[in-house]
Amino acid sequence: MDIPRFFNITESEHRIHNPFTPDKFVTLGAALRLKPGARVLDLGSGSGEMLCTWARDHGIVGTGIDMSPLFTAQAKLRAKELGVAHQVDFIHDDASGYIAEEKADVAACVGATWIGGGAAGTIALLAKSLCTGGIILIGEPYWRQLPPTEDIARKCLASSMSDFLSLPELLESFGNLGYDVVEMVLANQDSWDRYEAAKWLTMRRWLEENPDDELAEEIRSTLSTEPVRHVTYTREYVGWGVFALMPKLVSFPCGSVATSED
Repeated sequence: MDIPRFFNITESEHRIHNPFTPDKFVTLGAALRLKPGARVLDLGSGSGEMLCTWARDHGIVGTGIDMSPLFTAQAKLRAKELGVAHQVDFIHDDASGYIAEEKADVAACVGATWIGGGAAGTIALLAKSLCTGGIILIGEPYWRQLPPTEDIARKCLASSMSDFLSLPELLESFGNLGYDVVEMVLANQDSWDRYEAAKWLTMRRWLEENPDDELAEEIRSTLSTEPVRHVTYTREYVGWGVFALMPKLVSFPCGSVATSED
């Protein structure tokens, strides 16, 4: 069980496998008002930076699930490096369909909503691991500006314009699923650069060391085209953010309330 080898190569030096930077996770952790002992589940946890730094900074405990053996191993090393290996556990597994045995205060999927067939399915999956009063975190792309043509949308690595919503439409879609948006932290063009541009040096170094590898031609071609493609298309048209959701409250007579999931 693994992700495609191409991504293991191009993101092998990444600590964060999405367009966030460490300061964005600092902002997000503070915004969520995390308490010591809070339990966090992270589906598609990558190299574990979110869980590890929140364990260090906020005293959370948590579990991360990821398909990549490389990234899972890196996450465990990061936990040891930060002295939080007793607080966080990383499991090499397919996060699709994963439901935690112990309910989480925060159930997250920041950048891997393919595990649930999209945002709606992933939110429904995370809700099965969420304790009452807990928060769901979803990392999703959106259009910063709508591409003028379908060809430009594809150059943004979307299959079509309909793949992404605008930011207002995305937030409205969460409401339509029965959730309040209670916080958000957005990537910016600089953090997009840190995610994408960091791959370029990794690819160049890998090519120097593996000139005869079966993926060398694909990596070489990608390195030749990605810088211009990124600054022309992704950087200009695509946004990305992490959105904190809670089930909407439903009012009953005499002022009592329940969540929409009750």
